[in-house]
Amino acid sequence: MEFSIERAYLNESQVLAEIIESSFREIERKEWFVADDWESIRRLLQEEKGIAYKAVERSTGAVAGVLIAAMHGMGEENLGHDIDLPKEELETVAHMESVAVLPKYRGYGLQYSLMQEAQKELVIRGFRYLMCTIHPDNIYSKSNAVRQGYEVVMTKEKYGGYIRDILLKKLD
Repeated sequence: MEFSIERAYLNESQVLAEIIESSFREIERKEWFVADDWESIRRLLQEEKGIAYKAVERSTGAVAGVLIAAMHGMGEENLGHDIDLPKEELETVAHMESVAVLPKYRGYGLQYSLMQEAQKELVIRGFRYLMCTIHPDNIYSKSNAVRQGYEVVMTKEKYGGYIRDILLKKLD
């Protein structure tokens, strides 16, 4: 199979949410993933506090996976607060918020490709830090992020009681 990585827009927020929800339903270990819902995705895109990408299977046009990147600015959701980044740096932090790939499309490197495409856009926009959270036992997502230059900088409780590794990638 061949895929293209394309920008997704506000009018596609329902499709993005459906991919995330469908992926969540298929996950054996539910504590590994906190799924963004349609309303939070729509709000991020509408308020221009996030960007989205989709992996599209070329022969069928099916959406195989999605990524939502968020820019929380000075907001309390900014993971930069957790690692004590200086206040003046918080506006340069972006999160790889949610990445989901439907089960039948896993194994094609789509999570990696989606993250790389979002990173290109975020670099152009002047972001200096990329952050994400991953369940400590999710070796698949963690090894993918580490391969891209992310480092585990902290492990703590997030999202209402879920233990997460907080990962950071400094951009030059």
